Amino acid sequence: MSEIAGVGHYVPDRVVTNADLTTLMETTDEWIQERTGIRERRWFEEGKDTTANMGANAARKALEMAGLTPDDVQLIVFATLSPDYFFPGSGVLLQRELGIQAPIPAFDVRNQCSGFVYALSMADQFIKTGMYDTVLVVGSEIHSSGLDISTRGRAVSVIFGDGAGAVVLRPSTREEHGILSTHLHSQGEHAEELIVKEPGSNRNNRVEYVVANELDMYPYMNGQNVFKHAVVRFPQVIKEALDQNGYQPQDLDMLIPHQANLRITQYVQQKMGLSDDKIFSNIQRYGNTTAASVPIALSEAVQEGRIKRGDLVCLAAFGSGFTWASALIKW
Repeated sequence: MSEIAGVGHYVPDRVVTNADLTTLMETTDEWIQERTGIRERRWFEEGKDTTANMGANAARKALEMAGLTPDDVQLIVFATLSPDYFFPGSGVLLQRELGIQAPIPAFDVRNQCSGFVYALSMADQFIKTGMYDTVLVVGSEIHSSGLDISTRGRAVSVIFGDGAGAVVLRPSTREEHGILSTHLHSQGEHAEELIVKEPGSNRNNRVEYVVANELDMYPYMNGQNVFKHAVVRFPQVIKEALDQNGYQPQDLDMLIPHQANLRITQYVQQKMGLSDDKIFSNIQRYGNTTAASVPIALSEAVQEGRIKRGDLVCLAAFGSGFTWASALIKW
């Protein structure tokens, strides 16, 4: 069994409020909060923040909490939909940012909002098999540079923010404590319901095509359909984790859902019968940071003392693909 030995997060210094967005598009603070719950988000600063170095900032904090150094890391699993380069992936860039000289393996996970939980599950398997005993799992995103910051794109652009979170996974030092199980799912028939279509590789002269079809480079979301599926899949995958380990929703000490939309979180909370102290939300401050949202929220919850040793914690996510996932942890 593996356990989370350290957590950390990083968000850019630049705060963008709903009032700031009203100067860039036709919208209002009331409209944004009513539909998403978001009051502000963080946007990266060019020349200072990159997907990899934000991940490195979060990783250093997680390693410090675990009492480890970057040289102790044996594997990097990096979840992102916004890598610094088309290739190579950000995992190897993180290795460089941390100054790790050993030729350790590093790879990226492209599962968007579910990416961190998928990455955590993969890391857990490597530790369970004994292949590695110190795995760094990172979720980091820069959305703001790829959004349509205009009235045309406001339905999507008001939602997303930038940031990074990280955990260090190690073999469990306490019996029956650690990651109890992980559960991963996908339903590709809905792939085009939440998508950034370009730059795709399935046509000739793709560079010229992108120039001629620039709108396809912005995120598209069928909001109603995403919401409809999310409020079904979230409770299902949480219950799946609880059932497999012989628990009921009332046994949970903390649920950390992907921060997609406050209305979705509130629906899941009501559906699962959880009190306010058993669910963590920070979308109000950071927006939807996709693969970074779960580790940022987890890091903040630990930092604020809302997760304590012995607590039963569930991480859950749903997003583009459609993909959804959960992890149940005895902290």
